[in-house]
Amino acid sequence: MKFIMLQAALGIWVLSALVCEGTADHHEGHHSGAQDTAPDNSASLVNSANKEFAFQLYRKLSAHADTQGKNIFFSPRSVSVALAALSAGARGETQRQLHSGLGFNNSQLTQADVDQAFHTLLERSNQLSPEDTSEGTAVFVDQRFKPYAEFLEVLKQSYFADGFAVDFTQTTDSANAINKYVSDKTHGKIEKLVESVDPSTVMYLLSYIYFKGTWATPFVPELTKKDTFNLDETAKVPVQMMNMENNFDVYYDVTLNTSVLHLPFNSSYSMLLMLPDDMATLEKTICPGHVTKWLKWMKTRRYDVSVPKFSIKSSYTLNDILIEMGMADMFSDRADLTGISEGQKLVVSEVVHKATLDVDETGATATAATGIGITLLSFQHIPVLKFNRPFMVVITDRNAGDYLFIGRIMNPNAEE
Repeated sequence: MKFIMLQAALGIWVLSALVCEGTADHHEGHHSGAQDTAPDNSASLVNSANKEFAFQLYRKLSAHADTQGKNIFFSPRSVSVALAALSAGARGETQRQLHSGLGFNNSQLTQADVDQAFHTLLERSNQLSPEDTSEGTAVFVDQRFKPYAEFLEVLKQSYFADGFAVDFTQTTDSANAINKYVSDKTHGKIEKLVESVDPSTVMYLLSYIYFKGTWATPFVPELTKKDTFNLDETAKVPVQMMNMENNFDVYYDVTLNTSVLHLPFNSSYSMLLMLPDDMATLEKTICPGHVTKWLKWMKTRRYDVSVPKFSIKSSYTLNDILIEMGMADMFSDRADLTGISEGQKLVVSEVVHKATLDVDETGATATAATGIGITLLSFQHIPVLKFNRPFMVVITDRNAGDYLFIGRIMNPNAEE
């Protein structure tokens, strides 16, 4: 009997939205051979793997021909959540590739360990105000398709999945249902995730993350003024540059020739801005150890800081990149997704990621406007830290050490 692969049998969509309003002041199937791992230890192992995966994925994206000279912004956490959720329905070599690509050591972590670790991570994130942050997954299942109840239960319990029955042969209606869900979860930041769906689709699994950070001390809007951002040695663009003189945590990494600015939110989250002398050197070298070192050894002193206001959007199809990272079988006729259903041969059609980032002066709450201290020190030299050339950005959870978002700003005026 001739084998026919359903090219659009399973779609994985990964999406994220981030709003940063204001700015900062100083604030210091299961693998039978795997060993049982204590919950705390497995969460730590998954967290370490997530951080390594974040920069590996960043390097792949930055090296891609389509991104040369362009802004990059994505949520490694959202990608990890979606692929980990998929691995719960994978078996054999397909599951091994997913775990290996995500950095999970199969001799230390079972699928159950991975599921529990992500449950802990998402539960902690969702304990914050839903207006500030929310994370989870959703699964849209064709009404003719019958996945295993056990798989759906893992998605619900460990990955906080919402479940919906749709008729994918009604392509417009099913696309509208997905888009409305995404728009609601990202507070309208991502309004149209899908243009259309293939009528042969039987399941869409998506991961979302929405984060709204209120700066500990906002910039004063009256101090924002038109300035210049240097795209390279010759090209320049006009930007609205925010400015504040205050005490900041800063680290200068001599080995990378990079200035690092720490801007905490009114939460356990922070934004790190990295201003390198050479972007390529920073991108090729940066790893979780650098971030840990910077946060540990930062010094506090008064700086005159300038950061541009900007809004960017990004969209990536990650198939080729994930294949390069060793996760190839899920896209081919070798895909083993029998933990989802054995009724049909399933294959992943695409993994798509969308993200947005908005940065401005205003705090999201009234308390964010308090404690603004701008002092003119006429007789003291105040060093200047001005982000008027390409820089990198990381949104990190200081308590967990995890990275919600990573990107680079090559041109603040380029929305896409």
